[in-house]
Amino acid sequence: MPTAQTVTLVSTIPSGLPEPSHFSIVSSDVTTSNLETGSFVLQTLCMSADPYLRSGLKTGDVPRPLSGFIVGKVTASNSEKYPVNNIIGAALPFSTLHLLSEEKISKTISWDLTPHITEEDATLGLGVLGMPGATAYGGFIDVLRPQEGETLFVSSAAGAVGSMVGQIAKNVKGCKVIGSCGGPEKNAIVKDKFGFDDCIDYKTIKGAEELTKVLEEKSEGGINMYFENVGGMHFEAAMNTLKPHGRVAICGCISRYNDDSATPKLNTIDISKMIYTFQRVEGFVCMPWLSGARGKFLEDMNEWRKEGKVGCEQWVVEGIEKWPEAFQALFTGKNTGKVCVKIG
Repeated sequence: MPTAQTVTLVSTIPSGLPEPSHFSIVSSDVTTSNLETGSFVLQTLCMSADPYLRSGLKTGDVPRPLSGFIVGKVTASNSEKYPVNNIIGAALPFSTLHLLSEEKISKTISWDLTPHITEEDATLGLGVLGMPGATAYGGFIDVLRPQEGETLFVSSAAGAVGSMVGQIAKNVKGCKVIGSCGGPEKNAIVKDKFGFDDCIDYKTIKGAEELTKVLEEKSEGGINMYFENVGGMHFEAAMNTLKPHGRVAICGCISRYNDDSATPKLNTIDISKMIYTFQRVEGFVCMPWLSGARGKFLEDMNEWRKEGKVGCEQWVVEGIEKWPEAFQALFTGKNTGKVCVKIG
């Protein structure tokens, strides 16, 4: 009988940095013979590690399996909709093997990658053709609604989402792009590899006031759009330099995910200013674009990828036992780009 290995949370993490000791890899048997009508077996090719998962680890029952985005290949099937060799992305438990049904997978987010990738490049389904790509696409194209020649500021610009937002802005929509990231090495990657016009090393900045001055200088008078991944001083500086009719897309707030203070410092917005400057701040999640309910994410991003306009740096580790370390890397700055864990 086949065995599935699953990433399992063994102790909650109310605050601080996630450690490998908080997790365990648990094995269990999976019955894959005599499949019922509509059922199929999905073998995981790779799984994701994403910052948003951190907020769900602070409380709750343990031990419990963790879930997130995976890419898998159908290896056995009694389903017309999911035949053998299909490659799909889905939000499922971080397990090496899944026994699924058409009904079960219809209740979660999933997307068909078969026309776009092969088993060998499956990690694309976690990056440019996965959740980060859909987040970048939906947040920039539909939430920020860019116009050619406008100026965009992107925080966490060396990350998977931020880097793709900047590339779409620069290479597809003809915008000026300014990023922010931590350290000279990442700063160079953002400018030289991803093609940003400029980038700010936030580790050299003392606070929101200084960041505001630097952003004003680099933007030559203000920004039209801000793609928010971080929060804190980045949000304050962006709002301070946002021009009339400016737009802000709220994607993430990684600066808050490990905050252990009882009363964390919150960002504020001067709503009276927004009235007369016609500014807009909008939060969003990627699901409508990833599922295909909104826009043409897969078609557009795959075309831009093939044309060399958009790519996603990947930080790949091998083996499910490496998932805890890969997850921790998101919060220590060890990774550049999308964190992926390849399975066997």
